[in-house]
Amino acid sequence: MATKAKTPVRQKMHVKKGDTVQIIAGRDKGKVGEILLVNPKKSQVVVKGVNIRTKHVKPQQEGESGQIVTQEAPVHSSNVMLYSEKQKVASRVAYTFTEDGRKVRMLKKTGEIID
Repeated sequence: MATKAKTPVRQKMHVKKGDTVQIIAGRDKGKVGEILLVNPKKSQVVVKGVNIRTKHVKPQQEGESGQIVTQEAPVHSSNVMLYSEKQKVASRVAYTFTEDGRKVRMLKKTGEIID
């Protein structure tokens, strides 16, 4: 009996595109940057200026020279924590409701509402 390829399940993520986050683990620990891209299926995020990789690109046309391109590689979402620009501190996320009934994200340490 052939086994079926399991499709990855989309994970709930505590961060969104455009959030300011701090890296809490790995080689780039302590760096702060903005999220450029989110991949919920793999639970990964791409953060501006973090986890930089160099790629050697071959010349495509004759006479053109090759080049070395630097780009950000994804990091796992568990290695990032939301960061408050005002207080300069990283914090976990709490979900709360506003007076008008909207569900919003709030930083636990500062009480600052993100959304």
